Amino acid sequence: MSKKKCKITLPVVMVVSAICYIYYATIFVFIDRWFGLFSSPGLMNAVVFTAIAIICIFTYAIAIVRDPGRVPSSFTPDIEDSHNSIQEVKRKSGDLRYCQKCSHYKPPRAHHCRVCKRCVLRMDHHCIWINNCVGHANYKAFFIFVLYAVIACIHSAVLLLGSIIYDTVKDEQQNEESSRTVYVVSCLLLFPLTIALGVLLGWHIYLTLRNKTTIEYYEGVRAMWLAEKGGEVYRHPYDLGAFENLTLVLGPSVFSWICPTSGHIGSGLRFPTAYDKLTESSSE
Repeated sequence: MSKKKCKITLPVVMVVSAICYIYYATIFVFIDRWFGLFSSPGLMNAVVFTAIAIICIFTYAIAIVRDPGRVPSSFTPDIEDSHNSIQEVKRKSGDLRYCQKCSHYKPPRAHHCRVCKRCVLRMDHHCIWINNCVGHANYKAFFIFVLYAVIACIHSAVLLLGSIIYDTVKDEQQNEESSRTVYVVSCLLLFPLTIALGVLLGWHIYLTLRNKTTIEYYEGVRAMWLAEKGGEVYRHPYDLGAFENLTLVLGPSVFSWICPTSGHIGSGLRFPTAYDKLTESSSE
């Protein structure tokens, strides 16, 4: 996969700083004060949390650095291709989708990003927190990052609550003021972050199960409204069923779903549709 030039921005610095702070507080405050860092449960929690943190940082870096997918300059839609059952067209004119700014045709599910100033394959959205578009080639890395970030936040929040309860019962006076400061800052950071990331993860699980992007969801809402208005039923053309949708996005093997690899995703210029299945079944 190609890589994009990485430009450090304030949101990226904020995310990295939050990861570093949560890691420090979890290992050296919550675990240390509750279990003792070098006790068996302390070491076990520290190892598990460190592993999750490493995966978070790794997948976050991939989401930032990996190019989400460029439209080849030579791309031209083949309207006579028998293997391509649908062609996306402009809503009003019915013409093939063409980007005036990039001066090329748009493949299915590609959209122009005003921030990146180019078309992105299977564009989901532009994310300021990774200073990059979330698209065809880095969507899985983004998804896995959010998944592990939620797991890390929940793990840290449990350790935070346990540490607070333990300190309250033990009523230690040593480092009481500094610990209270860490607890207050951690509560203000962890709980809203856990809720926000949990909602984001739930949203992308919903999209993945239906093989939609964020853009396609909102376009589908309008298409559904127009279809109902005309007495028709709208169905998202790329929805192949929950399990097949998962394999298309996360990989063909269940064991590879939680790994940030993306060798399975293809060129991003064509995607299987529900109409392909209908064509196959009718030909049989």
